[in-house]
Amino acid sequence: MGEQELIHKIWSEAVREKLWTPADTIVVAVSGGPDSTALLDMLYRIAPDEGLKLVAAHVDHGFRGEESAQEAEAVRIWANALGIACETIYIDMPAYIEETGMNAQAAARQRRYEFLHQVAAQYGASRIALAHHADDQAETVLMRILRGTSTSGLAGIPMARSEKNVQLIRPLLRINKTDILNYCTMRGLSFSEDSSNNKRDYSRNRIRLDVLPALTAFNPQLSESLVRLSVIAAAEDDWMEEEARKAYSRHVQSDPDGCRIDRKALLGLQVALQRRLIKLILSHMGLEKETTITFDLIETSRRAAEDGAASTWRMDAGGGLRIAREYDSMRFNRISASDGSVHGTGTYLYELEEGTRRMELSEAGACLTFTWEEGCNYVKPAGRNEAAFDADQLTYPLVIRSRIPGDRMQVLGLNGTKKVQDMFVDERVPPSRREVMPLLVDATGTILWIPGIRRGAAAQVTDMTRRVLRIRADFAGKAE
Repeated sequence: MGEQELIHKIWSEAVREKLWTPADTIVVAVSGGPDSTALLDMLYRIAPDEGLKLVAAHVDHGFRGEESAQEAEAVRIWANALGIACETIYIDMPAYIEETGMNAQAAARQRRYEFLHQVAAQYGASRIALAHHADDQAETVLMRILRGTSTSGLAGIPMARSEKNVQLIRPLLRINKTDILNYCTMRGLSFSEDSSNNKRDYSRNRIRLDVLPALTAFNPQLSESLVRLSVIAAAEDDWMEEEARKAYSRHVQSDPDGCRIDRKALLGLQVALQRRLIKLILSHMGLEKETTITFDLIETSRRAAEDGAASTWRMDAGGGLRIAREYDSMRFNRISASDGSVHGTGTYLYELEEGTRRMELSEAGACLTFTWEEGCNYVKPAGRNEAAFDADQLTYPLVIRSRIPGDRMQVLGLNGTKKVQDMFVDERVPPSRREVMPLLVDATGTILWIPGIRRGAAAQVTDMTRRVLRIRADFAGKAE
């Protein structure tokens, strides 16, 4: 491929993928190797027609002593010759790695990207151009296949993605290494060769030096096939992600501690979309995609929603997140690191002061209203969320509290008492709600009412009742 043909291909790809807009400022990461050297030269030739402003940025990681110092100087000299601003930095990475205990490649990448973002901020750049090419893409896809990956992983390196309000762009991602080297030769460009690229200490180097050449014996076009696979997978992954976002908007409901979805709505989706939606929920809840959102975690959660699975189930997903099935709901809640409880839950007790008209119970997501009426005007409660008592038969002060282990209540219409826990189970109260449901209790400890569940037998309104205390409970997001 001739140099003009290559320039045209890069430019066409950039327009199609919207890698930049005219008059953008672009920071170009230049290591001094053939790939980044070709990238800077190509953008330099395109810049006048697009009105682009270029800034070269180089990091000397301090791994190779004098060799890397010479590369930094060569980049400065060349950028100066082109009339392009150049920012360089020396980082003592060996010392930094020893201090932090980080993996060498991860540490170098972190510090390199920090510097590139600093340069972008300094120059008001909206883009950072990186020199990854098609051979890098093939290596990445193959590495992920060997390690085990999802369809998202098959998409490989994205041509563009947003990071810290700056677009990371890779204009060479569909250009192979041979064409890049030929371009450098045709243009007479000088470049450095990083001696560490030939060391087999890193898995990527072994993939490039040993695995890909061996597999190419079976398919001479293997690299091209892997790049094509990444292009197909990236497009399909984008479509699936968009469908998952639509399903999230339709079916997922937020609550103070996280979110929930009706399990039947989840099961109504195609299996692949079920998995993608669970992955999106976990991502929104703060789990990191590459490390903690595994196939096993997603599949365990999905199967817990199926017919025939336990009606109540839960598991800690790590990262301070708990996943639970509560009858027909799947819940995703943040949990407290101190005691493992769902955020916002816990015991509470409030004494009702004389004249109280309204009480907000944030723990239960409820609001209680109290009215005193003449017995002669008594009207039966409208439903389970309302209860009426003979005010003169109550033992004050009244208390609103959460459940205590061993709580029992004498239920209206039944002989003897019944465990509150059993009543919650009978009424299919989700486990996450049982600890926060409000109980109305009198001064003797008698449970008078569990809003929405049952009324106790005490202080019933009769024809002899002179004063009635009527209480209504309204729960957030629920109607009578």
